[in-house]
Parts: sequence; structure tokens; C-alpha cells
Amino acid sequence: MKKLLVIGYVWPEPKSSAAGSRMMQLIEAFQSRGTHITYASPAEPSPHAVDLPAQGIVVENIALNCSSFDQFVSTLNPDVVLFDRFMMEEQFGWRVEKFCPQAVRILDTEDLHSLRHARHQALKQQTQCTHEHLFSDIAQREIAAILRSDLTLMISEYEMSLLQDTFKVDPSLLHYCPFMLNPQQSTTFIDSNPTREFERRQHFVSIGNFRHEPNWDAVRYLKTAIWPGIRKVLPQAQCHIYGGYPPKKATQLHNDQQGFLVKGWAEDAHDVLFTSRVLLAPLRFGAGLKGKLIDAALTGTPAVTTSIGAEGMYGELTPPVCIANAAEDFIHEAVNLYENAQHWQSLHQACEAVIPTRFNGPVLQKLLLERVDDVLQTLTQHRLNNFTGAMLRHHSMKSTQYMAQWIEAKNRVPTDKTS
Repeated sequence: MKKLLVIGYVWPEPKSSAAGSRMMQLIEAFQSRGTHITYASPAEPSPHAVDLPAQGIVVENIALNCSSFDQFVSTLNPDVVLFDRFMMEEQFGWRVEKFCPQAVRILDTEDLHSLRHARHQALKQQTQCTHEHLFSDIAQREIAAILRSDLTLMISEYEMSLLQDTFKVDPSLLHYCPFMLNPQQSTTFIDSNPTREFERRQHFVSIGNFRHEPNWDAVRYLKTAIWPGIRKVLPQAQCHIYGGYPPKKATQLHNDQQGFLVKGWAEDAHDVLFTSRVLLAPLRFGAGLKGKLIDAALTGTPAVTTSIGAEGMYGELTPPVCIANAAEDFIHEAVNLYENAQHWQSLHQACEAVIPTRFNGPVLQKLLLERVDDVLQTLTQHRLNNFTGAMLRHHSMKSTQYMAQWIEAKNRVPTDKTS
């Protein structure tokens, strides 16, 4: 594999979001093979985006619904194209197939958007998430993109099972690829004397990009339903709220008297967590893996979260978190973890096994690259085995192609300003 084209939904911001970290981990995996990488995106530039050219990556601005992409991708002629989220496959997949038919098309879902959407709808209705919620228009679009692709990278084992068991996606089209981290990194933060660590750390912390709706919902839920109960028992405790892009409605939640302090952007999430005693992550909906819990494990910071927060994270390991779904249970677990040194120390030490066991970068990189090589070498048969995908590309490709061409043609028509 000589050339990889990444079509990004946004420019990666590893310090702002787990999705940004995930993208850079994928890029580093391919760079370890000496692959020439081009990163293209239709998104607006971001002040927090990583400096890709400094890491030897060529960057290109591309336009939606514009045939200029056709010449660009034809000239580049990549061996592999990686679509960042299903929306990019919808927009550019048919163009890649038309102009670079032998390029392997890989979709990285980041998380299963349709699952996140289904859970959000169920939360609004105050009911359990059912097939009625799962089988949405978004699910039809996302599953279609998965079936059209040669390979889809899934970050969560739970979502792998959901796709295979509920949506009947063939396992040959999926590859489990969670966060890929340095297995030695967590030992930097795990203190050999956890008693000293417990006494040194103070306050609760919550962290997450405010543009991600589950994070914003969690902050509101924390402020209204959970924090008052914690402060009633621990009147001197503080909760420090960090996250990129806080809107005014978030900063307005700041209240010194209540100890609820909205700090906003954190230059280094690890530094913030390393001085905090307990992470609070009351996530009521969402999907994928939670970067905040990865960072908590890396820094030896015990956490309280929900079943959704812990989903797909720990496998058979002893979780370094307390799990509570009801507000009153969440309050109880948070107070107990904050005050009980022995309990805190046991979870602090459990953090050490998470990264090397579940997110071992070198092992996962090797498995990813071997899987991509296998698809490259067996591409013709691989596609023949995926008749549903071929059928979807035949019909769905035409609809998205003609819609894009119609929009492009419409944009070329001059506006009549005389009327």
C-alpha cells in the first residue's frame, strides 16, 4: 500500500475530542508502514486542528457536490480511501468508485451514529431503546454506507455485535479497531503509593467536547440532578467542568457558591485529570468508546459513569469505574468513591491494566494493517462475496450521484437579479 487518502468530516483535533485522537491513531498506524497520506476535508479550518503538514501529511481542501473532486482523486490515484464517518462515504464514495475503482474503500464510523441517535430519541421519550428507535432513517443511511464499503472499522465490540446480530451485517465487512495507545503510557501516572495519591488529589471533574450532544446533556444532568445531592453530603467539594467549545448556555451554569465551576478548554486533559480525585461521566445516551474514560484510565483517575459510558470499555477486566444509571445511585457512588480511600485505591490500581490489555497500540496496529492487506490482495473476490453492497452501489450510487450533479448544476445557474 503506497498511498492513502483520508476524507475527513472535520480537521482532526486530538486535544478537543476522542474522534480527533482516534483519527490520528489511524494515521499513525498507516504511517508506520511508510504510506504516503493525503488528508482532504470539506470542513472549515479550525484553530485547534493538529498541524498535519508538520507530520508529513499532505492536506487538501475539497468541495461538496463538486466535480473538482473527480480530477483530484483521479490524479492522486490512492490505493486505499478512508472515509471519516458515513456522511463522507455518502458524499464521495460513488466518486471514488467511479474514478478509482481499484481503491479499497474503508469506512471509519468513529461511533455508530444511528445507535447514538436511537438512544437520544428514547431518552427524549423517557423509554427504553427498542428496534423502533434503532431502525431509523439514519440507520438505513449508515448501514448502507457500511455495506457499500469494502471494510468498516468499528471502535466498540458492542457495536460489532449489534451490526451482526440486529442488522445482519456480514462479519467479513467489519474489523474491530478500538483506540490504539502506548501500552506503557499508563504506568507514567499510576503511583506506587495509592494512599499518597488519594490524599494529594481533590475535587470532582467532568470533561468532554461541548459540541458532542451527549456531553452537553451530561453536564446539564450533572448540574440539575446529581451535583446538588453530592454537595449536600460534601459541602466543600467542587466540580470542575472542562471541554472544548463551551456555548454561552454552558458557561452560564458556572456557580462559585455551588462549587460548580465551568472551566472550558483544557490545554492538557491528562494534567487536569491527574490532579482530580474522581471523574464524573453521567452519560445518558451515546455510542462508541468514551475518550474521557480512556484518559481517566491513563491517569489513574477512578470514575463514576453509566452503563452506556462503560459500554465496550473494559471487557473481562475489573472496571476502574463505578456504574450507576439512576441519579440517586450516581450520587451515592460518587460520594462513596470520593470519601472511601480504600475503595478509591482499588479502582486507581485497576486503571493500570486497561491500556495494555484493551487498547494495546502495537498489537492493534498490526491487526489493522494485516486486515487491510488481506482485503487489498483479495479485493475482487471480497467484492463478489458482498452482493448486497454491489446492489446498493448500483442503485444508491445513482441517486447520490444525480443529486450531487443536480446541486452542482443548480449552483452554476446565475441568479436573476432583475426581478
